[in-house]
Amino acid sequence: MWGMAGTGVRVLTALPCDVQYGYDVETGDGLLYPGIDATDNALRWGFVRKVYGIVSIQLLLTTIVAATVMSVPRLHHVLAQSLAANILLMVLSVVLMIPLFVYKDQHPLNLALLGLWTAVMSTTVGVACSFYQPAIVLEALALTTTVVLALTAYSFWATARGVDFSPMIPLLGASLWVLIIWGLIQMFWRPGPVASTVFALLGALVFAAYLVLDTQLLVTRLGLDDYIWGSVMLYLDILNLFLYILRLLGERRD
Repeated sequence: MWGMAGTGVRVLTALPCDVQYGYDVETGDGLLYPGIDATDNALRWGFVRKVYGIVSIQLLLTTIVAATVMSVPRLHHVLAQSLAANILLMVLSVVLMIPLFVYKDQHPLNLALLGLWTAVMSTTVGVACSFYQPAIVLEALALTTTVVLALTAYSFWATARGVDFSPMIPLLGASLWVLIIWGLIQMFWRPGPVASTVFALLGALVFAAYLVLDTQLLVTRLGLDDYIWGSVMLYLDILNLFLYILRLLGERRD
């Protein structure tokens, strides 16, 4: 599993209520955070919409690819049973992050690389979902959608009121390392049901918190040209949240 977050965030300064909770008269959009002027607010709203548009396409592609892997028995059997295929997918998902970061500002190469990386990640999700009953996968998908919408709305609401989530960064970074190390240990020693439940619950909580933090970073910190990296951040948060919820809810096929 992978999770990403920035290393800082704009300090949000409290302003009088009529300014802090006001609206941009020119665009009709609410002020994203206290102290932003009308021009910057309009530009940043355009940036936010662009990122969420890209993430929506990524999630649609993931749904299509994962459903294909699950619905073709021969395909998911080969991918699920082949250690080499799983290692290749894992290595590709990491390796592709390098050119994706290096060329994130070079259009349309950045979009092509993002599409390729998303396809690799989608295949990995399809393999993971194939271990669970379809009903459990749909339940996890519905629950993830509800949680993502609620946390996104909360993050926008809190950011507009000057709440700063940057103190969460060290704690979330440490928690992510715990998840990574714990996950590596599980590759060699299969945990019991209690340990698996605790691991899945911790993972879901960590990436739920990352979603809140990264949404604020998207709104207040990322440059207007960083739409690729903003999309990667949110996509990884949502993807990992879904996989941990799936693990928390699901009964694996044996």
